[in-house]
Amino acid sequence: MNNTITAAFVTQFHDSFVAAAEQKESRLESTITNRGMITGSSFTANDMGSIEANQVTNRYGDTEWTIPDAGTRSALMSDYDVAIPIDNLDLPKLLANPQGDYLQRAIAAMNRKKDAVIYAALKGSALRKTDESGSFAGVAVPAGQIIAAGGTGMTKAKIITARKLFRTNEADNHNGEELYVTFDGGMLEDILSDTTLTSADFMAVKMLQEGDVSGKWCGFNWVPYEALSGTSTKTAVAYTKTSAHVGTGSGIQTDIGPRRDKRNLIQIYAAMSIGSVRVNELKVVTIDYVV
Repeated sequence: MNNTITAAFVTQFHDSFVAAAEQKESRLESTITNRGMITGSSFTANDMGSIEANQVTNRYGDTEWTIPDAGTRSALMSDYDVAIPIDNLDLPKLLANPQGDYLQRAIAAMNRKKDAVIYAALKGSALRKTDESGSFAGVAVPAGQIIAAGGTGMTKAKIITARKLFRTNEADNHNGEELYVTFDGGMLEDILSDTTLTSADFMAVKMLQEGDVSGKWCGFNWVPYEALSGTSTKTAVAYTKTSAHVGTGSGIQTDIGPRRDKRNLIQIYAAMSIGSVRVNELKVVTIDYVV
């Protein structure tokens, strides 16, 4: 008879949800030039090359014109959405109401999509034309701005080379530019395992204490981004704030309401329109590394 009372023991059920580990905020949107709200199916960004002065050798000679290269970039707007159904018949069976948690998951998905669009614009082909009557053609990141994997992971040499390229192109802090570079867990492992990088001769011991590389060092603001493209070889992007533009046709719009065509289930809905384009190839460096 000693164990009969145990049948009446109660269980306290969870009345909330533990959120999945995921990137919730956009990490790249604030690192490039934001054009704000866009009206239309696309927006343009104008670029202009540099010029040099000529020595005057004939006081009364003809004027020598110097015409800088100029072009127009086009960013196409794309629409994205996510919808989550909640059956009304399920709600009375739950102590936890999932509406708020589902909405937060939907917003997080939209923010990650923002970063995917920006990342693709930074390293991909940009639509550009140089004549009003001409057509847009793709412009890729030039070979001189690409640091090949070379059979190695992320190394000190690659970081130094990227920093050198920005200095060579007059696209660093000496020209008022802010530099950024994306990194993921694989890069973090390579960097923290490099004793020459983590020594006091190269950076504060604080990096080892915290086990992180985010923040600013080697001239770059390090931005954590786990969706770098590639499998055995991945591509990180180093860039300046003025290297690319982003615009939104509509910000993240959310709605929670009944779907009468679906037995009045509750639909959690989020949608947005966004576009991004690179505007200067010399302000972007892609860095490949072996995983």
